Amino acid sequence: MTLTADSAVTQKLSLLDELVLTLLNEESGYFRQVPGWDLNCAVIGGVLGELSLLSRIDTDMDSLILLDRTQTGDPALDPILEKIAAEPVQRDAQYWIERLAPRADSIIALTLDRLVDLKLLRHHDGEFWSLAQGAWQNDSHATSGEGTAVDFVKTRLSRAIFANEIPYPRDIIIICLINTCDVLRFIFELDEESEKRVEFISKMDLIGRSIAAAVGHNLAGSLFRPSAFAKPIPVVPLRHVLRSRHMREGNLPAFFAELAKAYGSVFQIRPPFANPIIFLAGPEMNHWAHRHGRMYLRARDYLEDFEKVYGGSGILPTLDGADHFRYRKSMQPAYSRSRLVAQLDEIYSNARNHMAAWSVGDVLPGKTMCRRFINSKMSPITVSIDSQDVVDDLHKFKERALQTHVVGNLPKFMLRTPGMRRRAKLIAEVMERVQSVHTPAQRAGCPRDLADDLLSMHTSDRQFLPESNLPFVLSAPLIASMYVGDQLGLVIYAMLSQPEFHKSIRDEADALFADGNPDRDEITGPAMDVTRRFIMECMRLYPIVPASYRNVMNTCAVDDYELPEGARVLVAQTATHYMEDVFPDPLSFDIDRYLAPRKEHLGSSYAPYGLGTHTCLGSRWTSLHLAIHLLLLVHHFDVEISPAKYKLKISPFPSSSVNNKLKFVITERRHELPV
Repeated sequence: MTLTADSAVTQKLSLLDELVLTLLNEESGYFRQVPGWDLNCAVIGGVLGELSLLSRIDTDMDSLILLDRTQTGDPALDPILEKIAAEPVQRDAQYWIERLAPRADSIIALTLDRLVDLKLLRHHDGEFWSLAQGAWQNDSHATSGEGTAVDFVKTRLSRAIFANEIPYPRDIIIICLINTCDVLRFIFELDEESEKRVEFISKMDLIGRSIAAAVGHNLAGSLFRPSAFAKPIPVVPLRHVLRSRHMREGNLPAFFAELAKAYGSVFQIRPPFANPIIFLAGPEMNHWAHRHGRMYLRARDYLEDFEKVYGGSGILPTLDGADHFRYRKSMQPAYSRSRLVAQLDEIYSNARNHMAAWSVGDVLPGKTMCRRFINSKMSPITVSIDSQDVVDDLHKFKERALQTHVVGNLPKFMLRTPGMRRRAKLIAEVMERVQSVHTPAQRAGCPRDLADDLLSMHTSDRQFLPESNLPFVLSAPLIASMYVGDQLGLVIYAMLSQPEFHKSIRDEADALFADGNPDRDEITGPAMDVTRRFIMECMRLYPIVPASYRNVMNTCAVDDYELPEGARVLVAQTATHYMEDVFPDPLSFDIDRYLAPRKEHLGSSYAPYGLGTHTCLGSRWTSLHLAIHLLLLVHHFDVEISPAKYKLKISPFPSSSVNNKLKFVITERRHELPV
């Protein structure tokens, strides 16, 4: 976009677009720390300011006046214009800001989507945003050159504040908005003189003055702050927990949905000899946690003891805020689908080498078989070592660490038994193996892997990723094969117990591998449509991480319930998977849920990978791993469930998996494995 001195742009940004760009904090991947009510008022003020600039409304000291009810074509503006036009009584700007503030969240979402479409922002998994690198030529800068959209806005604002230039009307409103949000001082270094200038500019516009008044209005502000009249959180009797069929079967998502139906979206359980746990369950709670949880909830507290088990501090699962976003951005390429599909031939080869040890008649424990199957190719492509000899012990140690230091269903001394001490030593051994094959000479000409990215991060910033964290981060891919393997076990069980799906997936696999290995377009395209939707439905019914522990770091109110600072919260994000109003007939296995026009998975109610900032970084990567393994399995082998009348019972702790009674029997080799 070419910007001239008079701000003519090929594609003009709205005042609201510019406000969002200015408030974005690139370090944290979200808005600067603006209180919810203040941000909501500023966003509605931005809408009213834009409508004023478009000559749809005007303001005076006493009222907001409708000039033109003609729609603008902007989905963020037109619903607000309709509300103003439908009001029979003329109101002032402060009234409209306070009344419309609850709509701010949807307006923010629309604006972020628009800026992504314009390639000005980049959206990252976990609801993070960063500035896109495409630059605009800005002829209005002192020296002609390249600059981002934010640079352009900041240049205009700085001239108004520091050079005493007469500001454009839109700049007056923006300065007032970001000053009201109390973030202007984080964008510019303001001295006493410039602060007086900002105060002077802020008084130039009536809408801006109304926003400031709305933010300071204690009565309205209390709508977005915890209330002294908050409802008491319902307590679930322990007998309800003990009598639940879903709980006995280990189906935690269905159990959470059952409790939410009986007690509402916020409830608590008071375990004997332990602190109460507050549960959040339902579509509204998912949306709140996904979009606003970063402001009120943190992961660090309940994982502090766990990370110490591995000798680390500040590992990815325990990070929040800017550090978490920085870590995710650094690791995103390693977990991208593009890197995975670039190694397809190696993946096929490693998986087949592992399956070559299987013989007709073998009876394989379901959980162990799937974990080792996944690890057979995950370990070589992520850390470039073979770890099959130690992976079982690493999984057992991780499970015990979670049970003793996170879930708390085992006493902590159970992690200090002789067997667990022996397994703990393997973590350092794995780190030494990885480091020994990641020397410059040995990595020359090799495709980059996750370990390369981690070691580069350690080298470039030893404080951010210290040596003490390397044992955990370099063994993490092996530990991850536990989760992906457990999900694969549930997927295979679901397939074998439903012959019609088994046949469809086998047909897709045979077509894909008919002429050799499928390429990247085939393995990610419509040729595996049934397999893809089948896996999605399995992850709805049998998610391996059905809920997420968090601690409340800032007191807040959700659905008229107060969450006090320090409380332990369980975000039951997969409870929605079993709610009739979200997924009709939720107990039925229906892969057509994911086709148009239904597309029931869209939004935050389908959450097998978590919600918000801690959404699984490798979600797309994991789903492709599952598909490849499933397709290879059914193409080369026929497998049956053992015992034949086995009925699924899930082991829910520390994460969901098939229980140890399930076995898979190799009954036939359908296609030979290439040498």
